[in-house]
Amino acid sequence: MNAVLDTAIWFAQACFAIATALAAIRVIQGPAAQDRVLAFDTMYINGMLSLLMLGMRSSSSAYFDMALLIALFGFAGSVALAKFLLRGEVIEP
Repeated sequence: MNAVLDTAIWFAQACFAIATALAAIRVIQGPAAQDRVLAFDTMYINGMLSLLMLGMRSSSSAYFDMALLIALFGFAGSVALAKFLLRGEVIEP
Protein backbone atom coordinates (compact mmCIF):
# COMPACT_ATOMS: atom_id res chain seq x y z
CA MET A 1 0.00 0.00 0.00
CA ASN A 2 1.31 3.40 -0.81
CA ALA A 3 2.28 5.84 1.95
CA VAL A 4 -0.25 8.53 1.04
CA LEU A 5 -3.16 6.06 1.17
CA ASP A 6 -1.91 4.64 4.47
CA THR A 7 -1.69 8.12 6.00
CA ALA A 8 -5.16 9.01 4.70
CA ILE A 9 -6.64 5.85 6.23
CA TRP A 10 -5.03 6.59 9.61
CA PHE A 11 -6.33 10.17 9.48
CA ALA A 12 -9.84 8.99 8.55
CA GLN A 13 -9.87 6.48 11.40
CA ALA A 14 -8.80 9.17 13.86
CA CYS A 15 -11.57 11.48 12.61
CA PHE A 16 -14.16 8.70 12.92
CA ALA A 17 -12.97 7.92 16.46
CA ILE A 18 -13.33 11.57 17.48
CA ALA A 19 -16.77 11.78 15.86
CA THR A 20 -17.88 8.61 17.65
CA ALA A 21 -16.70 9.99 21.00
CA LEU A 22 -18.58 13.24 20.44
CA ALA A 23 -21.71 11.34 19.44
CA ALA A 24 -21.41 9.20 22.60
CA ILE A 25 -21.37 12.38 24.65
CA ARG A 26 -24.54 13.50 22.86
CA VAL A 27 -26.18 10.13 23.60
CA ILE A 28 -25.40 10.51 27.29
CA GLN A 29 -26.39 14.14 27.79
CA GLY A 30 -28.68 14.87 24.86
CA PRO A 31 -31.41 17.32 25.83
CA ALA A 32 -34.14 15.40 23.98
CA ALA A 33 -34.79 11.85 22.86
CA GLN A 34 -34.59 12.91 19.22
CA ASP A 35 -31.03 14.13 19.78
CA ARG A 36 -30.13 10.77 21.26
CA VAL A 37 -31.56 8.92 18.24
CA LEU A 38 -29.56 11.10 15.84
CA ALA A 39 -26.43 10.54 17.92
CA PHE A 40 -27.09 6.79 17.79
CA ASP A 41 -27.36 7.01 13.99
CA THR A 42 -24.08 8.90 13.88
CA MET A 43 -22.39 6.31 16.09
CA TYR A 44 -23.37 3.34 13.99
CA ILE A 45 -22.41 5.08 10.76
CA ASN A 46 -19.02 6.04 12.21
CA GLY A 47 -18.51 2.48 13.45
CA MET A 48 -19.36 1.11 10.04
CA LEU A 49 -16.98 3.51 8.31
CA SER A 50 -14.21 2.71 10.81
CA LEU A 51 -14.56 -0.97 9.98
CA LEU A 52 -14.41 -0.19 6.27
CA MET A 53 -11.20 1.76 6.79
CA LEU A 54 -9.78 -1.10 8.83
CA GLY A 55 -10.72 -3.52 6.04
CA MET A 56 -8.97 -1.35 3.48
CA ARG A 57 -5.86 -1.16 5.63
CA SER A 58 -5.64 -4.89 6.32
CA SER A 59 -6.95 -6.07 2.91
CA SER A 60 -9.38 -8.47 4.57
CA SER A 61 -12.94 -9.00 3.41
CA ALA A 62 -14.18 -9.99 6.89
CA TYR A 63 -14.32 -6.35 7.95
CA PHE A 64 -16.57 -5.50 5.02
CA ASP A 65 -19.03 -8.21 6.08
CA MET A 66 -19.04 -6.88 9.64
CA ALA A 67 -19.64 -3.35 8.35
CA LEU A 68 -22.62 -4.61 6.36
CA LEU A 69 -24.09 -6.23 9.47
CA ILE A 70 -23.60 -3.03 11.47
CA ALA A 71 -25.38 -1.08 8.73
CA LEU A 72 -28.33 -3.50 8.71
CA PHE A 73 -28.75 -3.61 12.48
CA GLY A 74 -28.19 0.11 12.83
CA PHE A 75 -30.89 0.89 10.29
CA ALA A 76 -33.34 -1.49 11.98
CA GLY A 77 -32.54 0.08 15.36
CA SER A 78 -33.03 3.58 14.00
CA VAL A 79 -36.39 2.68 12.52
CA ALA A 80 -37.50 1.06 15.78
CA LEU A 81 -36.41 4.06 17.86
CA ALA A 82 -38.10 6.51 15.50
CA LYS A 83 -41.32 4.51 15.58
CA PHE A 84 -41.17 4.33 19.36
CA LEU A 85 -40.70 8.09 19.63
CA LEU A 86 -43.52 8.74 17.16
CA ARG A 87 -46.16 6.36 18.51
CA GLY A 88 -44.94 5.20 21.91
CA GLU A 89 -44.72 1.54 20.89
CA VAL A 90 -42.70 -0.46 18.41
CA ILE A 91 -45.04 -3.39 17.74
CA GLU A 92 -48.62 -2.42 17.01
CA PRO A 93 -51.39 -4.63 18.40
